Amino acid sequence: MVFRSYSVRVGEKVREAIQQAVLSIHKRYFDPLTLNSLASEVFVSPYHFSRVFSKTIGVTPGRYLSAIRLFEAKRLLLTTSLTVSDIVCSVGYNSVGTFTSRFTQEVGMSPTQYRRPDVRELVLAVSPDFQRLPPVDLAREAKKRNARNHPGGGSIEYTVELPPWAGNANVLVGVFADPIPQCAPVACQAWTGTGTARLLIEDVPVGHWVAIAVAEPVGGAPGSGEVLIGDVRHPVAVTAGHVTRLGVQMRRLQPVDPPIAVTLASSAFPRQANDGVERYYERQQAAA
Repeated sequence: MVFRSYSVRVGEKVREAIQQAVLSIHKRYFDPLTLNSLASEVFVSPYHFSRVFSKTIGVTPGRYLSAIRLFEAKRLLLTTSLTVSDIVCSVGYNSVGTFTSRFTQEVGMSPTQYRRPDVRELVLAVSPDFQRLPPVDLAREAKKRNARNHPGGGSIEYTVELPPWAGNANVLVGVFADPIPQCAPVACQAWTGTGTARLLIEDVPVGHWVAIAVAEPVGGAPGSGEVLIGDVRHPVAVTAGHVTRLGVQMRRLQPVDPPIAVTLASSAFPRQANDGVERYYERQQAAA
């Protein structure tokens, strides 16, 4: 009993340390943060910090920081008239060229292209301060377009369970190439309803993918309601001609949840997305 009590206390301290590190990244993402500096703030070694952070959050501290910076860049591109140069300085990059190359590689389009009206209309954003869900009819059009881009493959049957208090909600499920996606899903499904639903996502390419569900209660203006999230934090295998079954309970955002901002616009589809998630899957298997 003494050992169990000690283990609980240690577990709580670890969670508190990771939450503190996450809050620090959110507050100071524009600073030149390093693994050593983040680890020193929570009084653990860089190796132990990286290992525990990755196990708790699902990605490395460096990957999390990069995701925060890209998210903030997307938010500024969509909601302000700041120049790309100004945005580069605001999100922690030193070079416009480096930022543009990184953004284009990760997102599938340049920062300038990201400001197009069709991109803005089809943005899916999930964070405490920036929340958007594309209209269901437009999301369904994106689904048809995805099927044309990735014919064949397998399917995912995704069971979504909404909490009773959510009422009627618009739900979008996307199949992504990364645990913190930066570009459009390779397949998606949209639904409006209450309670529990089984959504069949077809034409998913063969490989390992990450499925994420986002829900917004119906009734208010887009972006005015509380967005819920449901995710399976590990990649799932999809094989040709087979159905992979998953299920999640939709929940409120937590402080450690990485922000998401992707667009369903046609030019934002990943070229070699599956390679990235395969490497992620291999790293997870090696660390197990």
